[in-house]
Amino acid sequence: MLVLRPGCETCDTDLPPDSGSAMICSYECTFCSDCAGTLLHNTCPNCGGELVRRPVRPQARLVNSPASRERVYQPLTGERLTRHAALVAQYHGVLPAQR
Repeated sequence: MLVLRPGCETCDTDLPPDSGSAMICSYECTFCSDCAGTLLHNTCPNCGGELVRRPVRPQARLVNSPASRERVYQPLTGERLTRHAALVAQYHGVLPAQR
């Protein structure tokens, strides 16, 4: 089952289960659409994977399959920023399936 993390890993913005602006990679790292598009260039800083819109779980299903409460907050600063810039440069123009 997909983990619905409650916030953006980069800026800690709240991303409730019904948010249409949550973006994830194939490892379920979670970011807001603002960070994903502008700061991260739709490239996950953890794995280099593509960031896509996270699906919304229907409200009725949240009763038995609730969203996660575990927040992951890793601001993109210092060494992390440097590593991400290298990923973006490495994958510039390369389709996600070919990375």
